[in-house]
Amino acid sequence: MTKHEAGQYSPTALAFLGDAVYECLVRERLLLSANMPAGKLHKLAVEYVCCEYQSEAVARIFDGLTEDEQAVYKRGRNHDGITPPKRSSAVDYRRATGLECLFGYLELIGERARIKEIFEMICGKGE
Repeated sequence: MTKHEAGQYSPTALAFLGDAVYECLVRERLLLSANMPAGKLHKLAVEYVCCEYQSEAVARIFDGLTEDEQAVYKRGRNHDGITPPKRSSAVDYRRATGLECLFGYLELIGERARIKEIFEMICGKGE
């Protein structure tokens, strides 16, 4: 899909896909890091997919994003249709949505290598 075509999707639709892409990467990383029961893997995964962690991740990666990637992130972060859950701050939830929007956009345009690069910037080699 072209960048223009991917840009036609709403930020919430892109975040819907991006959430799945990001969570799959987290699960794969955890599974490959240690062979443990699924319950423990799930508990660990929740720590990485929560909006607070994703919000902090944005601070680590933002300067490393291209202008286009920053624009997609901001489009997702600033979208009006975002309603955070009661247990999360609006700021954290919006940042997390922007990150998920970016992952969804990159998935649609076929930028798997870039997704993995950004994910490495988030998690680093040692996590």
